[in-house]
Amino acid sequence: MARSDVAETADREAFGAATHERSVPRISIAAFCAADTLAVMQRAAADRRLSKANVAIHPGGIGEAASFFAQNQTPDLLVVETSSEGGAVLAELEQLASVCDEKTKVVVIGHANDVQLYRELARRGISEYLVAPLSPLQLIEAISGLYANPNAPPVGRIAVFTGARGGAGASTIAHNVGWYIAEGLSINTAIVDFDLPFGTAALNFNQDPPQGAIDALIAPERLDDVLLDRLLAKCGDHLSLLAAPALLEREYELDASAFDSVLNQVRASMPAVIVDLPRAWTAWSRQILYMADEIVIVATPDLASLRNTRNMLESIQSKRTNDSPPKIVVNQTAIAKRPEIPLKEFGETIGQEPVLVLPFDAPLFGTAANNGQMLAQVQPNSRAAEGMRALAEMITGRTISQASKNGALSFLPFLNRKAG
Repeated sequence: MARSDVAETADREAFGAATHERSVPRISIAAFCAADTLAVMQRAAADRRLSKANVAIHPGGIGEAASFFAQNQTPDLLVVETSSEGGAVLAELEQLASVCDEKTKVVVIGHANDVQLYRELARRGISEYLVAPLSPLQLIEAISGLYANPNAPPVGRIAVFTGARGGAGASTIAHNVGWYIAEGLSINTAIVDFDLPFGTAALNFNQDPPQGAIDALIAPERLDDVLLDRLLAKCGDHLSLLAAPALLEREYELDASAFDSVLNQVRASMPAVIVDLPRAWTAWSRQILYMADEIVIVATPDLASLRNTRNMLESIQSKRTNDSPPKIVVNQTAIAKRPEIPLKEFGETIGQEPVLVLPFDAPLFGTAANNGQMLAQVQPNSRAAEGMRALAEMITGRTISQASKNGALSFLPFLNRKAG
């Protein structure tokens, strides 16, 4: 393996989606649980990570499961709950074993924290023993762990940026945050511009790539590491760009599965993936939002943006009940003579505080856009540049290292101050 390959593998291992955060494959799951666990199982089944699985949930326990599968084929994974202890659990499982296919994995949920029982269940081929009460994430992690290939390469984390209204500045913020993750944190990063007719990522990075996102989307089955490497425009040692064509003569009616395939391929190659998502409420854009590891909604302090932000949060959180809520950025504040909704009122209405508030700085943003530069390259000590750095750190959970401060980014004086 080449030195660059070793470094990239280490980078992905150091930053990326954990094993239990990966989607469960297309398997059949049946669960027989008591009332409290049944409700938890229903929440887990609705999670984005189990979206490909076919989940059937029934009231009852091991006895009901044995009766049911005496007449029906067993699934790929069976989750059963028991209130029994010790040898009584083993007796119940003997009854289940007589009707259970040998290829079926079994997870037992019990109420006794019994190490001896756990060891005996493992010896008998039970895949996992969990002690109630459980949270949805504990169930998801247990199921994901059963189907995770320990030898599979790490996959990257996807952060989606979208605007609550047109012109909110989501693309600019996405590009600057992606640049910070790549250059400030030395994490290999891909910025994917899915605003196919009007995308600005290529302009903002002063690039003119002959190929990009549309070439991957029109034939996702052909996309592999070699083709992806050709389609990605290199913008630095750690930053690559999958640019939008920005051509109005083309048709962009694409299936949601194409976007899913492309993002899966990109995240298999890059530990950090920034998606610049256009403000379009379509099947494919909703799917990208619902399946993302992180979501950032960029709003402006006006009524339309407030309404849209609240509606988007309600929709997203109804599909991501086990995930943290999207991060809200309020951009373009403090414009002279323009009436604005107060930030306190904005936060109370949407039910959460913005993680970042950026004042309007027309000269800085305009100069950066016209020069094809990032904010920190134009004015590194500006409040806007510091905000981008802070948001990059929030998304990654990393801080600018001392090596970065003294090395590649030593020209940014504000990085020498403690983040906060």
